Amino acid sequence: MKTKSAARRQAILDIAEQMFGEAGFERTSMSEICARVGGSKATLYNYFPSKEVLFFEVMDRITEAEFAAAHRAIDPASEDIAASLRHFGESLLGFLYSPGIRTQRHLAIAESGRTELGRLAYERGVLRSQNLMSDFLRAAMASGKLRQADPDVMTRQLYALLEAELIDRFLFQLLGEVGTEEIRALTARAVEVFMAAYGPPARLS
Repeated sequence: MKTKSAARRQAILDIAEQMFGEAGFERTSMSEICARVGGSKATLYNYFPSKEVLFFEVMDRITEAEFAAAHRAIDPASEDIAASLRHFGESLLGFLYSPGIRTQRHLAIAESGRTELGRLAYERGVLRSQNLMSDFLRAAMASGKLRQADPDVMTRQLYALLEAELIDRFLFQLLGEVGTEEIRALTARAVEVFMAAYGPPARLS
């Protein structure tokens, strides 16, 4: 029964992905998805309680591999914290500013306050990422590689620094393509500022 249920869920996601791709989030309805999937609307809602949840699950399925790859760049064993943060920052920004993710972020922002899509994107995307980084920074502080501070505050400041040179143009949809060299340069500047604030105190010789 579980196998059949999983197969049904997968079929719904496949069809929803196709329909969202064809018509976009706003113009796709749960009724239309149900009609193409077959079966009752109640069954569809048993799997996905809202269109926002279904859309997020579709997007998550598409982007999970990229998300995981970006966060594998956080190396807790690294002795060079700045290098590890630069590697992570380049991976994260490459992910966030890829065309597909940019579109999803704009949609989530536009839907915030009207639907639960913004909350889902924040909780399952932003917070999930930040929690992983907080764990890394906490471990780095425990090993003396960073000075002691609130890891959650440090994380939010790091993310703000990484996006500082892009976020305003992104929000107002004035940002062109962000290339690898630009990401590398702005990441280096962001990490330099972060390490100036949180790097370990210099040892007296």
